[in-house]
Amino acid sequence: MVAATVFGTQAYSQDLIARQAPIDRKLKSVDSLALQKQIRVEQSLYPAFDIYPSWNNETVAYKDAIIPESYTFDLTGFCMPTEHTKITDIFGYRPRRRRGHYGLDIKVYVGDTIRAAFDGKVRVVKNQGRRGYGKYLVIRHDNGLETVYGHLSKQLVKEDQLVRAGEAIALGGNTGRSTGSHLHFETRFLGIPLNPALMFDFEKQDIVADTYTFHKDKGNSQKGSSSKGLFYKVKRGDTLSKIARKQGTTVSQLCKLNHLTRRTVLRPGQVLRCS
Repeated sequence: MVAATVFGTQAYSQDLIARQAPIDRKLKSVDSLALQKQIRVEQSLYPAFDIYPSWNNETVAYKDAIIPESYTFDLTGFCMPTEHTKITDIFGYRPRRRRGHYGLDIKVYVGDTIRAAFDGKVRVVKNQGRRGYGKYLVIRHDNGLETVYGHLSKQLVKEDQLVRAGEAIALGGNTGRSTGSHLHFETRFLGIPLNPALMFDFEKQDIVADTYTFHKDKGNSQKGSSSKGLFYKVKRGDTLSKIARKQGTTVSQLCKLNHLTRRTVLRPGQVLRCS
């Protein structure tokens, strides 16, 4: 009977919760002890519920998210989504196609097992046909991140299903806007795409660091902000001055934090501390 009451009021309380955030303000605004209890139940059912404005099974992005100035993600307890290590396309703007690429493309083959990166709950399982992601899914994790897995041949999980890090969730494929079999892998926070290469080192099959700190880009917060991390993975062609501009710091600070000189030659794949 208690379970029936909880789920019978879920639709009403869900609407209430979606309009009010974060969780502390939600609880202060609710007089009914029953509704306070229901909000606590909802919070336990949905990962990172105190951060996100809603839970929906329809879209990757969010319209009414309140973006914090900074947020630190715990990356321990991870699992690499694939054992393959070859990156075929990186995160960032594509001048040739005049659009952004919001994740990493990792070479996989049709039928390869794709695994959940962290513990969490499946939020979206969709098929865009020949467009965009093709067959894809989104998982919200307990640490506040959401991960997106695109161009799949088959999804092995359902919406609202709880999953553990390393659990098989899909099979690699070549669906959607794709010219060859690969996994399109995104890491997002409140719908904002973050560069997975700053968190995951696919070559070493490991995380870059135990934590990653997101900082809101105040100049672009309404369109979707870029992230400035605690760490930065050096890419081919990077210089200390270029990295300093990207990360909102100075060359002197980079040198001090990493025991470098201004003449140090950077190696692709090298990880620098930025703050």
